[in-house]
Amino acid sequence: MPTRSSGPISQDWEPVVIHKTRPKTQDLRDPKAVNQALRSGKPVETVKKAVAGTNKKATATAVNARKLDEETEPAALAKVGTEVRLAIQKARIEKKMSQAELAKQINERPQVVQEYENGKAVPNHMVLAKMERVLGVKLRGKSGK
Repeated sequence: MPTRSSGPISQDWEPVVIHKTRPKTQDLRDPKAVNQALRSGKPVETVKKAVAGTNKKATATAVNARKLDEETEPAALAKVGTEVRLAIQKARIEKKMSQAELAKQINERPQVVQEYENGKAVPNHMVLAKMERVLGVKLRGKSGK
């Protein structure tokens, strides 16, 4: 059995501080965590990304090049031809689809379909290709478009 010293009894323990690990950024983006922080009154920071919620593609260089060309030589961009817009309308009506339904199937905004049918849109071959696939009608090619 150990023997005790005859002096005053003291503890040599040092306080231990336990730090919680910081939450991951993915956990902070969780809607439940955001709502809980809002309810408890903690500050919540929201940042809108540059192209969030828009329907823009990553073709900024082509757009910038076109703008440079327009500065030196102003020229009007070709709009959707009458035959194309009428073909889109006719095919959509034959399939009994609304503009919004067509837009949803081609992953575009309803405004895009509306602009194509009104003849206000600048033709984009990717959008026309998606419309061709969904509607089953040829909109691009040698037929004068």
